[in-house]
Amino acid sequence: MDFKKLLVPVGAILLLGLAWRSGGWGGVALAGGAIVMFLLLHFNRAMQVLKRAAERPVGYVASAVMLNAKLKPGVTLMHVIAMTRALGELRSPKDEQPEHYRWTDGGGSYVDTVFNGGKLQSWTMTRPETAPEDDSTQTPAA
Repeated sequence: MDFKKLLVPVGAILLLGLAWRSGGWGGVALAGGAIVMFLLLHFNRAMQVLKRAAERPVGYVASAVMLNAKLKPGVTLMHVIAMTRALGELRSPKDEQPEHYRWTDGGGSYVDTVFNGGKLQSWTMTRPETAPEDDSTQTPAA
């Protein structure tokens, strides 16, 4: 069982208990207001990230090289979506762990990521192979 998921609710209950003990209903109202403000700030950030991502094509990133340089193990999927400003193209079956996503740039380079439990586990960047230019196939401009 993941105890990190229980940390915030238990912390909120402890905060409310301490507020009751030190300030009565006024303390509970103050602590409750702080908890609600905390939740609203996180909800607002998530909505802004998803709003920006909705305005871009799925799986597109401005530069796959820059994304590759910025990625770090353990960051959340929401953080990667905020960096790319686009939803990743899901490459694994829906609702199956680990999740595989791909972000591609205009030049054909792409970054494949693996998320396990919503956290970045690994990633690889692939650049397209460039074909050698053959001077005989090019037609001279008139």
